[in-house]
Amino acid sequence: MMLRTALLASAIALSCVAGQAAAQQQTLAADAKAFGVREAVNQPDLSADGNTIMYLTPGPGRRTVAVVGNLSTGQFTNMVSSDGSPESLNWCHFAGQSRAVCRFGALVKSSSLGDILGVSRLIAMDLSGANAKLLGKPQSAFDLGLRQYDAQIIDWLGGTDGTVLVNRLYVPEEELGSNIKKIKRGWGVDRLNVTTLRSDTVESPREAAGYATDDLGHVRLMSITETRNSGMLKGVVRYSYRQKDSRDWKDLFTINDITNPDVEPLAIDSSIDSIYSLKKRSGRYALYATRLDGSMAETLVAENPKVDIDDVVRFGDGQKVIGYSHSNEKGERVYFDPEFKAIAASLSKALPKSPIIEFVDASSDGNKLLIFAGSDSDPGRFYLFDRSQKTLAPLMIMRPDLEGRTLASVKPITITAPDGAAIPAYLTLPPGKDPKGLPAVLMPHGGPSSRDYWGFDALAQFLAARGYAVLQPEYRGSAGYGDAWLNENGFKNWRTSIGDITASAKWLASQGIANPSKMAIFGWSYGGYAALQSAVTEPSLYKAVIAVAPVTDLQMAKDEARNFTNYDLVQRVIGSGPHIQEGSPLQHASSINAPVLLIHGTLDDTVRYAESKEMDEALKKAGKQSELLTFNGLDHQLDDSDARTQMLTKIGELLDRTIGH
Repeated sequence: MMLRTALLASAIALSCVAGQAAAQQQTLAADAKAFGVREAVNQPDLSADGNTIMYLTPGPGRRTVAVVGNLSTGQFTNMVSSDGSPESLNWCHFAGQSRAVCRFGALVKSSSLGDILGVSRLIAMDLSGANAKLLGKPQSAFDLGLRQYDAQIIDWLGGTDGTVLVNRLYVPEEELGSNIKKIKRGWGVDRLNVTTLRSDTVESPREAAGYATDDLGHVRLMSITETRNSGMLKGVVRYSYRQKDSRDWKDLFTINDITNPDVEPLAIDSSIDSIYSLKKRSGRYALYATRLDGSMAETLVAENPKVDIDDVVRFGDGQKVIGYSHSNEKGERVYFDPEFKAIAASLSKALPKSPIIEFVDASSDGNKLLIFAGSDSDPGRFYLFDRSQKTLAPLMIMRPDLEGRTLASVKPITITAPDGAAIPAYLTLPPGKDPKGLPAVLMPHGGPSSRDYWGFDALAQFLAARGYAVLQPEYRGSAGYGDAWLNENGFKNWRTSIGDITASAKWLASQGIANPSKMAIFGWSYGGYAALQSAVTEPSLYKAVIAVAPVTDLQMAKDEARNFTNYDLVQRVIGSGPHIQEGSPLQHASSINAPVLLIHGTLDDTVRYAESKEMDEALKKAGKQSELLTFNGLDHQLDDSDARTQMLTKIGELLDRTIGH
């Protein structure tokens, strides 16, 4: 298959008006602004006819705008926006040619709990933003429960006629002094017209956690989460399935510990009447297909001897399964659909500098495909591929502020730990510099049960642009490498995780890449915890410590879940015993010698702001150098371009003072 590249009549990206940087900027202010701005394109969605696109783009600060663009005329308009104080716009999706559904979320301080509570609402509207309507059941003064989340779209049904399948929360109501009662309770599935709000019941409300459909729009999977009498989660989830043309539910499988599940359902493929799931095999996730015809016959689809299978690969509103993915040194997508395998191969030839290629969305007839292409040194861009015309048209740039800059390449490496373990890692070196004796930054990922992937990383690229070598170790405790490498987790076995990070830093110096007297450590969430705890255990190794939204005290982290149904699960993950005190940086602030920069949002519901506040106070009480950069009203992600620019400026200033660039 041969592709010819066609340019659209105009630069189709309202978000790209910021312009392209013609030359590399070297000042800290310019670097912080260029790398701090949020991605220009988020959650893109293609209309059913493939002629219109919708996506989110950042406005000033924390504002987010939903943009609708005509791909034929190049005309783009703003549909709706959120100011981020407190509501945020999470995504928007076509629900017909003239209607869209958007999800708004917010974090608010609950007066009854005295804690941060997340809420969300689904709202349908015209593509002009007019005629907005809530899709969830309306809230009532007589509700006998909390409508924290009102609805979830489980199937877009092709996105052609404005009808969707929606999982809606039903809350019983009772009007005092009258006989009026509504007794429906739990989550039910309705077939809903997003314009008229007329609905038909597909699944009656019950105490179910959720439902899933096959690619024909039939509800085939139901999950039920077990709770204690107190309402606390047990960590057990039971899945049931339906055979074709049946209303009866049959047992499928049970997850007995959702903190480390041995099975995870992914997608139902009607063409083979099977459900794809990740299941443990030899300590790693493998991909299986299980028949839903009553036989429960299982077929091993894919496995990898080194890493977990990550997910199935799908495309379009029908979410047709076309392959699977895994990531060893670099991510790989394996297509078992022969046509998409051929398209992917042709795209790779047409875009040789963009090895990361993803099928993002498709028109309902599958003729027009929305393609993402990027690399380690390219944040990425979107294209429209017309299968019938075999044309590839560029659409939108992910980070226009970085256009024209020379960005760093990322090299997968392996580090040998003192006990012989092979630690995977990613090394990013400043472009154009001799990789010898450089100032360096260790950047452990969050999680801890997460991992880094080969590709563009804005934080690592910012540091490389400032002249620093950046090392991202996949320490034991990281996900994706199997149970043995997961090593229970990075809290209970913090010594092993932190030891791997320390070994990685020393390796960087031993190879001559890093100047051993000019090393710093920087992390976010668990990565922030790892940065602080590494400075506790190796007080002379790092000259600066940067921790964004860090866990600083394991007991505090456990207590933060006390008002929520996952409290028992958090206790299970973090555990009890001597490691609670020994592994808490807050309890050892006096051991840290390097200057510390703490960064935290006050509406963080993942790690409470108090953890950074108390860490800052403990460091100062111990006579240490500490600064706390506080962002009022922001959550764990700090989704605010101005805030991120300020954060990167502070980080750059600290590193310039301590290890130079």
